[in-house]
Amino acid sequence: MDTRQMRCVLAIADSGSLTRAAETLGLAQPALTQTINRLEAEIGTRLFVRSRRGATLTEAGHAIIDDIRASLAYGDVALARARAIGTGIGGELTIGFVSHALYEVLPRALRRFRALHPEVQFLLREMNNAEQVEALERGHIDIALLHPPVSVNARVHELKLGAEAMIAALPSAFKVADDGCVSLAELAQQGLVWFPERQVSGLRNEMLSAIRSAGHQVAVVQEANRTLTVLAAVAAGLGWSLLPRSVRALHHDGVRYAEVRDGACLPSYELAAMWRARSRPGFADAFAAVLASRDA
Repeated sequence: MDTRQMRCVLAIADSGSLTRAAETLGLAQPALTQTINRLEAEIGTRLFVRSRRGATLTEAGHAIIDDIRASLAYGDVALARARAIGTGIGGELTIGFVSHALYEVLPRALRRFRALHPEVQFLLREMNNAEQVEALERGHIDIALLHPPVSVNARVHELKLGAEAMIAALPSAFKVADDGCVSLAELAQQGLVWFPERQVSGLRNEMLSAIRSAGHQVAVVQEANRTLTVLAAVAAGLGWSLLPRSVRALHHDGVRYAEVRDGACLPSYELAAMWRARSRPGFADAFAAVLASRDA
């Protein structure tokens, strides 16, 4: 399936009509019909059910339409980038990131990169781990700032950006001990508000295993897919959480932070950058170099 055929399929799917799709594409309707007929003959199945009311995707059409849309988007991004670089204008860098990166790493890197490459425009996308992996594989982001370990179905570079100890986030009304700390037993008793397993499965399993190995029965009693949502749930009394120490930068009404007195067994919150390995360096490589620099 070539680019022209993909654009025809997408135009029909989006408009629901061969007539409207032909107008959008600037084609005569018979030419568009012939293109689709030839394509369906090549792949051996119908992609559309056509009637007087229009054209709707078949089951086979539904199965491939998202891949077609992603392929065209990736191609358009690549062409725009090549065109911008070739004319000396610059280009765009799409950065995916977990909220942990917002506290320190990302702002410093953005400032440094902008000073070195003022012609490059940033597209910033806050996403969880699972969303970033999918976006990186599909070419929707250029570089991901996420929590390892993750598995990516593509050749990627990985740069470790550091690790932080976990601290507890708990309702501000809770009276902590004189040392200002809480214990693993208290965390286990309250239950955890944490991210879904699919989002950060490795870190979640390590955390729960560490608490259980310390002799405490613990469970995730409320899932939330963003740090601010986690804090809102903690403030509402749905449970306590364990977050990276730099979360102290986020002041949330109804939430206080405390060190975990016996938390040495807990895993660290690691942050890493991942970007596609390509034959020639691009903006993602340059941004990674800034992340790796002590000046970032």
